[in-house]
Amino acid sequence: MQCRAPARAGGQKSHFEVSEGGVATYAHGYGRDRQASRRTQAHDPQLRVSEGRQHARYAHGSTELHHRAQNVGPEGRAGELGNGDDRAATAGRARTSSRCSRDLAESDPVSGDLPLLGFGLPVSGGWATPDTMRRTARRAEELGYASLWTFQRVLYPADGELDRSHREVHDPVIPLAYVAGHTDRIGLGTATVCAPFTAPALLAKTLTSLDVLSGGRLTVGLGIGWLRQEYAAAGVPFERRGARMDEYVRCLEALWTQDPVEFAGEFFMVPRSHVGPRPVQRPHPAVLLGGAAAPALRRAGRLAQGWISSSRQNLTRIGECVETVRDGAREAGRDPEAVRILVRGLVDLVDEDPGAQRRPLQGTREQVLDDLGALRAQGVTEVFFDLNFSPRAGFPGVDAAAALAYADRVLDTFAPANGSS
Repeated sequence: MQCRAPARAGGQKSHFEVSEGGVATYAHGYGRDRQASRRTQAHDPQLRVSEGRQHARYAHGSTELHHRAQNVGPEGRAGELGNGDDRAATAGRARTSSRCSRDLAESDPVSGDLPLLGFGLPVSGGWATPDTMRRTARRAEELGYASLWTFQRVLYPADGELDRSHREVHDPVIPLAYVAGHTDRIGLGTATVCAPFTAPALLAKTLTSLDVLSGGRLTVGLGIGWLRQEYAAAGVPFERRGARMDEYVRCLEALWTQDPVEFAGEFFMVPRSHVGPRPVQRPHPAVLLGGAAAPALRRAGRLAQGWISSSRQNLTRIGECVETVRDGAREAGRDPEAVRILVRGLVDLVDEDPGAQRRPLQGTREQVLDDLGALRAQGVTEVFFDLNFSPRAGFPGVDAAAALAYADRVLDTFAPANGSS
């Protein structure tokens, strides 16, 4: 089956051509994740839950970022930060820019017909310290961001075939548990955990504990994995990954919803047993699945509550993938409009128009906001800005203070309208 782009009514512009003035409301359901809907409503008075749908309204202003910081342009990359004095000066200028961005966020908050906004928790590279994790999580919550996200990378092959952002990556669950203790409302999610590397019963126990300790704030993002070296290290056959993933999701759901639970499949088995505690969210935390091939997209719509795009996703044609996910939901007799569509946004905030070679989510504040509007028009319900994949933050050797200052600048620049500060 070939992916197709969703139909657009009223001559709505496609690709990244959404005009500045387009402001509207939208509604998207979170399936069975009612606790998540109630939690979001609790920390955002502008969000309301009605008839199983979560409604949000953002309206972005037209004010541009007036102040610039020289250190956070394309030149501010790993290995180019100079000596200690240069790094201190760089961090100082970045902090100045962040303060200017904070002033802008307070005077011109982000609103409009945009996806819900989240942020990638620092888990990769030199900036992924306990202090940076804690400060970033608190600031994101203060500003009204909906969620924080991590990802998993078990190995970095010695042949260097992966991007440098994969070189030093923390476990995907432990940092979320850490910042859960320093926040109260913001959602917590994995994007993604490679499910086949861990037995379903063990992962269910870990994730249930996190859901309980965080007060029901967890979204479970699962991936199938693609790195053969990681499969070898986990002792799991690389073949038949799709069939294994289908069964994994069914087993995980059984562990969360049956008491006693009993599961006997081709790949996984759970003897008849009681499993506790139960998740705070009922019947279980929302599950989102990754993957790019058509069968993986349909699987997300058929078995899970939504889909997570990869860091390499072509955002100019993501509407085709969205419709394939929804097709999977339709085939399973589920509501296609209730599917969550989460995009990992590799944002690159700059002060001047990058020109004709600009990619989506790279550019000035207004350009990135227009890109977010275009993603919403293609069916995306949520975007989280992930600086772990940015050479300005998540690469080994990047100065942690400069990376944190850049993160603060991004957080402040795109602060949702419901922020408390």
